[in-house]
Amino acid sequence: METKTKPFKMTAIIPSRYGSSRFKGKPLASVAGKPMIQRVYEQAVAAENIDTVIVATDDERIFRAVEQFGGRAVMTDPALRSGTDRVAKAANLLELAPDDIIVNIQGDQPIFNPVCIDEMVAPFATDPDLLMSTLACKITSANEITDPKDVKVVMDRGGYALYFSRAQVPFPRDGQSSVDYYKHLGFYAYKRSFLDIVAALDEGYLEKVEKLEQLRVLENGYRIRVAITVHDSPEVDIPEDIVRIDKLLAALS
Repeated sequence: METKTKPFKMTAIIPSRYGSSRFKGKPLASVAGKPMIQRVYEQAVAAENIDTVIVATDDERIFRAVEQFGGRAVMTDPALRSGTDRVAKAANLLELAPDDIIVNIQGDQPIFNPVCIDEMVAPFATDPDLLMSTLACKITSANEITDPKDVKVVMDRGGYALYFSRAQVPFPRDGQSSVDYYKHLGFYAYKRSFLDIVAALDEGYLEKVEKLEQLRVLENGYRIRVAITVHDSPEVDIPEDIVRIDKLLAALS
């Protein structure tokens, strides 16, 4: 039987910066006995549609840690302004093809379900004109609706993002209780050629206000397809979050 080949390669790049303002050295923090970056890397490798996984870092300590567990890493400039820019730089260093799909995986979500990545990249197989996609899940915890650390996304009827916000959107003016809210999970997939465009755009006004780099894309008139998943992806913002992740991992084992 003839095996079908994908029309493009899919490369996952994990931007990993050492100097986080709230948690310095976060990628190397131990999560159930392994560096967090290793946990993220192993989840990415488990995604069915990913061909290659690379860590894009700005620090020799992270680079060495990745090599020690058998992963691949590239060094990038510490001065890059965002994770998106770091991913774009790594894609250029790797000389990936313009039609390749680049998947930006957050380095602080160590127990994400690999199925999420497959769900996010699936639309590229059926829509040759798609430039970018991302992930969201339905909010089930009431505190996440109003907590500014949990980013909300609203979509049009075609499943494309209308807006991302740290605020409660949509806001039920008349107090309806049947509103569905969706949390943005922070993973992205782009055509390599479009990623270069995004990295070249100036920082947007709304991006500055909300501190959400994906708004740069919407402000410049481009569309982002939102894939809905049932799998949430807890993130590590501060050292105390690791205790919660360790408990979740223990429950899964």
